[in-house]
Amino acid sequence: MKLSGGEKEDEIVVGNVFDKYGSNNPIVNWIMNGFNSSLSEFISRVDPSTIHEVGCGEGFWVLTWLQKGISTRGSDFSVKVIEIARQNAMSQNMDPSVFSIQSIYELEARQHSADLIVCCEVLEHLEEPEQALASLQRITKKNLILSVPREPLWRILNMARGKYISSWGNTPGHIQHWSSRKFVELVSQYFTIVAIKKPLPWTMLLCQPISKQNIE
Repeated sequence: MKLSGGEKEDEIVVGNVFDKYGSNNPIVNWIMNGFNSSLSEFISRVDPSTIHEVGCGEGFWVLTWLQKGISTRGSDFSVKVIEIARQNAMSQNMDPSVFSIQSIYELEARQHSADLIVCCEVLEHLEEPEQALASLQRITKKNLILSVPREPLWRILNMARGKYISSWGNTPGHIQHWSSRKFVELVSQYFTIVAIKKPLPWTMLLCQPISKQNIE
C-alpha cells in the first residue's frame, strides 16, 4: 500500500509517517495487533451496515472493510492523501470514488452519516478538536469510534525507541495531547461513552449520541 511518508499539505503532516501496518518490526507488529484487535472488536459489537471513516488517510481501513463486504467510504481534508487512497483502491481493483475530500469541520448529516463513524488518529492533529467533535455529533446516527495516542506514554515510547528526541518524543503533526482520563472527559461533553479500550499506547472509545439509549 502506498503511503504519504509524512508529506505535508498546508503545513500539516498528512497520512502516515511510516508503514505501521506493513512493518517487519516485531514490537510494532505487537502494538498494531493490539490496536487492530480493539478496533475490530468494537466494530463486531455494533455490526454496522455502513461505515464512514473520517480522516481515512491512505485508505487502509476503508479498503479492509470493503473487502469484508461492509459498505464503506472514507474522507480526509487532504487532496494529496485522498489521491493516494484512490490509487490504493485502484491497485486493489476497488472503486476509488469511495474516497472524498472533506474537512472534518464541515461534515453534514444528510451527506456524511453512516451506521458507524470511525475517527481514529485524527483529533491529535487538529487545532480545534472541540469543533471537530461537534461536527461528528451531526453525523453520528448510532455509533462512533474514536482513538488518540495515550499521553505521556506515547512520547515516552517514542523516545525509548530513539525517535523524535529533539521534540521530546512527539510525533510530527501531533498538536493535542491527552491522557485517557482527559480524553474521556472531553468526549463525554459530546457523546455517551459506551466502552473504553486501551491498546498500548492508545485510548479508544466506543460512543453514542448523548440522546441515544446506551446499548449495554
